[in-house]
Amino acid sequence: MRIYFITPEAAPCSRAGGLGDISYHLPLALAELGHDVTVLVPKYRGAEDFPLKRLDSLTRDVDLSISRRTAEFYEYRIEGAHRLLLVGCDDLFDRPGIYGNEFGDYDDNAERFIFFSKAAFSALTELVDPAEPAVIHAHDWASGLVPMYAKVCQQDFPNLSGAGTVFTYHNLSSQGTFPYYDFSMTGLDWSHFTFQGLEFHGQLNLTKAGIVGAMLISTVSHKYARETLSPELGGGLEGLLKERRRDLRSVLHGVDYELWDPARDRYTPGHFTRDDTSAKAQCRMHLQKLFALEDSPLPVVAMVSRLLPRKGMDLVLKAMPELLSLPIKLVFMGTGEDQYISFLRDTANRNPGRVGIKLAHDPPLNHQILAGADIFLCPSRFEPCGLEQLYALKYGTVPLVRATGGLDDTVLDVLAHPDTGTGYKFSDYTPEALVGTLATAIRDFGDREKWSGIMRRGMLEDFSWDRSAVAYQEIYRQALAIARERQDG
Repeated sequence: MRIYFITPEAAPCSRAGGLGDISYHLPLALAELGHDVTVLVPKYRGAEDFPLKRLDSLTRDVDLSISRRTAEFYEYRIEGAHRLLLVGCDDLFDRPGIYGNEFGDYDDNAERFIFFSKAAFSALTELVDPAEPAVIHAHDWASGLVPMYAKVCQQDFPNLSGAGTVFTYHNLSSQGTFPYYDFSMTGLDWSHFTFQGLEFHGQLNLTKAGIVGAMLISTVSHKYARETLSPELGGGLEGLLKERRRDLRSVLHGVDYELWDPARDRYTPGHFTRDDTSAKAQCRMHLQKLFALEDSPLPVVAMVSRLLPRKGMDLVLKAMPELLSLPIKLVFMGTGEDQYISFLRDTANRNPGRVGIKLAHDPPLNHQILAGADIFLCPSRFEPCGLEQLYALKYGTVPLVRATGGLDDTVLDVLAHPDTGTGYKFSDYTPEALVGTLATAIRDFGDREKWSGIMRRGMLEDFSWDRSAVAYQEIYRQALAIARERQDG
């Protein structure tokens, strides 16, 4: 089948977070299954560094009511597997950052991504061949209008009538809400600006557009799908999601095991496998030197994360006195809010040899931390999927996570499953729950036979993109079946 990804970011040309990686690895895996995959993404600053081919035949004007802009299209082939179609408009996208700069989100993000969605949909009306099965897969709020256009404008473009549409929300904490007057830029009739449509507490909601418009909806873990049906994590859309519960699917992210493999990691000083983990001690020694930690048998507990409340940093701050009372060494790496940066600096200065920090985003160092640490900490308040715990499992670094979202789905609790568990989980979002669970893990760390079994079971886990691609392939087939039923009905 032909699959059209619509996404605001896609590696290698653009990346702000995990979505950029997903929009690279998932198309690769789908192409390996034999599908023809095209990824439509804005052309941001820096894209000129890649060998782009301008497609003049796709150039088109986009009417935004308040303005009229020209969309230029550029093609970039990825390893012969799939292609990127970059939507260019320098006035909107030739800037630092994707969604904003160091001062925050861009004020004209509504215009930027409504333009992108309209340009992408306009291109689809030409690209989609009705003679071949086609699926349009839109990701997050910045492309949420595309499934809505496909639903509303289908009669105007018969070649799209047989196309399946899927919308994936990756994180409902960001929904693309804008003032009501921005709705005029969509070109949709105001009859769609209702409670049943795109209106959300008097504002325009682009995530809601995707949920209302798509034939099927998906998100990035089974637990998160259930959590977003509740007021706690539904972000005000839980009612709509409950109405469409039968159409909601969930697929975990994958891991690129070509990059994340302790047996051949180019960033680590030693290599090891689940059958021979002896070189992990070398990696541990290297990590201790990098962070000026004391050389002792105490377990190294690491946390690599954005330093934000939702990642559990408020919990870590409250629990720090009790954490330091445990026989451990602590490693932190990340960037984020000033209050947590100052807190970690002060903690490291007061505890030399026991607490090491790196206040940066450093991918090579991330590999070295995962290879050298004993326990990996993910105490998130909520986590739609999460990737760090998947990397940790592969590197024999036992994850300790809060039982939320993808963390709950991917880590099997040793306390509940002593013979098959791969990590440790706590449920209550309290310092006591975090510290108590870590104390139990430290106790088990002293039993080398038991700990080795936990490590090896984690290293056996398979969260490859191949599995994710097969799951999405089934969702696409279901969407195509719905499209056929609507054609026949």
